[in-house]
Amino acid sequence: MPVTAKLSKLFYERLGEQIADELVGWFNAVDATYRNDLRELNELNFARFDAKLEQRFAQFELKVEQRISALELKWEARFAELEAKMERRFAEQSRWLFAAWATLLIPIIGLWFRG
Repeated sequence: MPVTAKLSKLFYERLGEQIADELVGWFNAVDATYRNDLRELNELNFARFDAKLEQRFAQFELKVEQRISALELKWEARFAELEAKMERRFAEQSRWLFAAWATLLIPIIGLWFRG
């Protein structure tokens, strides 16, 4: 939205309409040029900022993925330990149960033959 410069009536009377209009046109052209330069500079700065932001998000995403992978490995190791421990306990329990059944089964068979 260009701002049109206007000069005072006295300025127009002293310099004349043509020269004053040229001066106003020159001011407006300089203003438009500076606005365009400022717009381009802002666009370049935003592009740099956007690139840095993308890079930082990518770095952050990589760090999060690494931490999640480390946690997954840690949990997998813990679950493997737990699984091995449970297998040992079940094997131990099965041996004791077999021994208890055999101990109970012998007197039951003896009572059955006797009776």
